Amino acid sequence: MTVLEEIKSQLPKNAMISDISYEGSEIILYTKSKEFLKSSLDLIKKIVGTVKKRIEVRADPGIVLDEEKTAEFIRKVVPPEAGIKDIYFEPEFAKVVIHAEKPGLVIGKSGETLIAIKDKTFWTPDIKRAPVIDSEIIKSVRRMLHREAGYRKKFLNNLGSKIYSTGKETDWIRVTCLGAFREVGRSCVLLQTPESKVLLDCGISVSSTVKPFPYLEIPEFNIQDLDAVICSHAHLDHSGMLPFLWEYGYKGPLYATAPTRDLSALLQLDYIQICQRENKKPPYTSKGIEEMIRHTIPLEYGEVTDITPDMRLTLSNAGHILGSSTCHVHIGEGLFNVLYTGDIKYENTLMFDRTSTDYARVEALIIESTYGNPQALLPPHSDGEHKLVEIVRRTVERGGKALIPTFAVGRAQDVIAMLVESNLDCTIYLDGMLWDSTAIHTAYPEFMSKNMQSLILHKGKNPFIDPRLKGIGSQKEREAVVSSSEPCVVLATSGMLMGGPALEYLQQFCGDPKNMLLFVGYQAEGTMGRRIQKGWKNIQLENGKMLELKMEIATVEGLSGHSDFRQLMSFVQHLRSKPKKVIVNHGDNLNCMELARNIHKAFGIESSAPKNLETIRLR
Repeated sequence: MTVLEEIKSQLPKNAMISDISYEGSEIILYTKSKEFLKSSLDLIKKIVGTVKKRIEVRADPGIVLDEEKTAEFIRKVVPPEAGIKDIYFEPEFAKVVIHAEKPGLVIGKSGETLIAIKDKTFWTPDIKRAPVIDSEIIKSVRRMLHREAGYRKKFLNNLGSKIYSTGKETDWIRVTCLGAFREVGRSCVLLQTPESKVLLDCGISVSSTVKPFPYLEIPEFNIQDLDAVICSHAHLDHSGMLPFLWEYGYKGPLYATAPTRDLSALLQLDYIQICQRENKKPPYTSKGIEEMIRHTIPLEYGEVTDITPDMRLTLSNAGHILGSSTCHVHIGEGLFNVLYTGDIKYENTLMFDRTSTDYARVEALIIESTYGNPQALLPPHSDGEHKLVEIVRRTVERGGKALIPTFAVGRAQDVIAMLVESNLDCTIYLDGMLWDSTAIHTAYPEFMSKNMQSLILHKGKNPFIDPRLKGIGSQKEREAVVSSSEPCVVLATSGMLMGGPALEYLQQFCGDPKNMLLFVGYQAEGTMGRRIQKGWKNIQLENGKMLELKMEIATVEGLSGHSDFRQLMSFVQHLRSKPKKVIVNHGDNLNCMELARNIHKAFGIESSAPKNLETIRLR
């Protein structure tokens, strides 16, 4: 008996079920009975206990209230201060999607408003937080998902049929290293069983011109054979090659958090533009990004979902950037568990709580090692926060301008939160992609630290809508910042001064000793930022122009979104379940080897630092 047949056998005759369909790993019952829709909760809980699958009851499209009347009722029953921005309908899913600035007010106390909407209209409400700052990316993503509702219904149903098909016996498990092993960049891991082929991340190496992409051309890898792809977070070294998969034949799902989906799209679109400006052919087009979005299944932290007949996925907080996740894959019925960390921060920061370690079972751990060397010790994040504020305050008090080159996603928002909390009396300008990525952050406070959630959701103190923040959107506005005599802070991309608006500001600010160039992120060898850090005072630009740096230059350590050696070791130590095997990646040759050696020495765990193209059997 199939799962669907088993569910049908437990339903009463008066349930009036018009359709039972899969939506990925969920099973949806559509009913023509208004009474059953309202009273089915206890029965469904009982059936879920039997079949161990997620089940939801929705109205058959034939019994829902007229769309216009439904929208009118929603606006009547939801208080105006909820800030409803948009209401639209997806008849394919019997859902009414409500975008509001304050979703809690749409839900109501103990869910009473949500229940009232469903009881009156029979539509199933789907509440989305509208970004407080207007975001074109979020608008475009949500419009596309609405437009593609019909396709997604078929796609999710087909996916569910595959997930719940009869699987092969899981008698072996192995991983193949396709990128970021004994190196940083182009993260990519193939996890295989006789039944499933799942890709963990698919990134690019932005700084490498020799081999910037993962080893996707190896004989045992076939894009069309993939069953699922999981993305740990949005940084391009983890997400940059994802659209390539769909553009070249992959038709399956991507599992990630919603902010990872949105931020990845933003960074991928920017990557295409950078390639075009540098007369390089990008590996995919915007069509690949669109396909990635419409095949994404967004997950919340802690949400457990089947992704293949023998694999179950749970994403948990990684503490690295907005929406960043560790990926826990449960294989077989309790047979084996793999934890892939992606990039992790095992320390509480202003923006994020430290990486989760609460996993019932972990047999194999794949862990990053960016700072895996025992000598790679960073000061506490709080020390970095204090130093940054102190340096910026000193610059502003002497009438100077502080230029902070930064990456658009992660470090920039961390710095914004620090500066806003410090009560600096000056304008903070955001240039490049910073405004767009910060707008995305305003839509997902639930993925931030508990303290930040409290500030934003309960105390009305959102650092990203502080009146001192101002987005720069044109060359004219940029020139106005430069010509102004007022002290200020400018956060701009690119973070390593290899182009972008940060380089423009440097040319204008460098001659004034009152000004400050403040590095808050890693400067790779060979970049202009690295040369300046080493003490170069005369810098030649690509156009031949020479810059004499008379401005003050400083670096703030400790703001990294990665764990240092002590934190990595502490993370392993505090895992609720001790792994039997550890595989180290995402670090240079020395860092990978050192972390593997020290984990083995400290915990007695079999540890290795494989190279790209190696395959390791886990079981």
